[in-house]
Amino acid sequence: MIVNGIIAEYNPFHNGHQYHLERSRRETGADYNVVVLSSNFTQRGEPAIIDKFTRAKMALECGADLVIELPVSHSAASAEFFAQGGVSLLHQLGVVDYLCFGSECGDIRLLQTFAKILLEEPKAYLEDLKSCLAAGHSYPVARNRALMDYAPELAQHKDILSSPNNILGIEYIKALMKLESPIKPFTIFRAGAGYHDRFFETEYCSALAIREALLSKRNAAGEAPASLLSLSAQMPKKAFRILSDVLAETPPITVSDFSEMLLYKLLMEQEAGYDRYVDVSPDLSDHVRKNLKNYQGYAQFCDLLKTKNMTYTRISRSLLNILLGATEPPAMPLYARVLGFRKDASPLLTEIKKRGSIPLISKLADAGDVLTPEAYVVLRENLRRESVYESVAALKAGRPARDEREIPIITI
Repeated sequence: MIVNGIIAEYNPFHNGHQYHLERSRRETGADYNVVVLSSNFTQRGEPAIIDKFTRAKMALECGADLVIELPVSHSAASAEFFAQGGVSLLHQLGVVDYLCFGSECGDIRLLQTFAKILLEEPKAYLEDLKSCLAAGHSYPVARNRALMDYAPELAQHKDILSSPNNILGIEYIKALMKLESPIKPFTIFRAGAGYHDRFFETEYCSALAIREALLSKRNAAGEAPASLLSLSAQMPKKAFRILSDVLAETPPITVSDFSEMLLYKLLMEQEAGYDRYVDVSPDLSDHVRKNLKNYQGYAQFCDLLKTKNMTYTRISRSLLNILLGATEPPAMPLYARVLGFRKDASPLLTEIKKRGSIPLISKLADAGDVLTPEAYVVLRENLRRESVYESVAALKAGRPARDEREIPIITI
């Protein structure tokens, strides 16, 4: 049995994702594709446009065999913690042979070279990094300058760390090295549009382009008109059908839907400050307090707070941590929660139960009997944070909120 692992958001699932699933299976000779999928909140510090169960169903219909949830504590974290959480889950399953990811460079050896330096942090590199940070550069700029000073032979590849999938790939490799995992990293050159591209001139557009198209094509009542069909060429047929069915009942979820909730939280804690929350420094806390009077919405506030050395995404993740009450940085996952699987992948599940070093949760009702007390506390906290998303989605759709413990896993 050969098993390929993938860490993804699928926000939403599109042609490029199917290409990745199919090619990685072919290139590795895998019998099964295991996907670790982001929770209802993403690495950009924003809600996913559609819920995790819908995204899991898309993946299963289009090439995944098993979908495991990446808990919100990792899915809405920095690239480093996002990667650590996903890699740790795949490693602890005990059956994964490859970790396959897309990258802008497509060169696994080059990515491994960068990963080794960043993991080991040689003294000369670290000193340069501290000097660049002290000079007022943002962390990404400081890191790149320090790397080029330490390893000038990499100068021709100085743009490697300016591409989001390269950055994630390097973090995946670092996490594998740190765990001394037997899982082999494997990269596929990213096809079609770039991560931040907004155009549809290619068969493989970005998820961002689809999200923006969905939001821009909605009428005043929040309903999707017939022009939703213009997205059909950018998605596998099954994924598009699932998306269409969901959007007929629940409008897409955006960061703006959390604006009033966030403002209330910030106002209630303005006097005490916010530096007890993950990723919120005392300086950022003061910056939030001083600018709160100018708050007009979640995205607007992120734009207002960003500085030369503090990006929009970093601000967004910090505000999300405040909103969700995250006061402790994410620890390594203590359980693997199944969101869905294909019925013909039952031999894979059997093998995980034999060889895995982590509890596999398929029924939340049974979690209390399977997990350690510590792991059960973590699960309950993740469910509480996920209920924030569900409550907003339910209000927007005009329906009762669902208790996640009563939602069955998806089987195809």
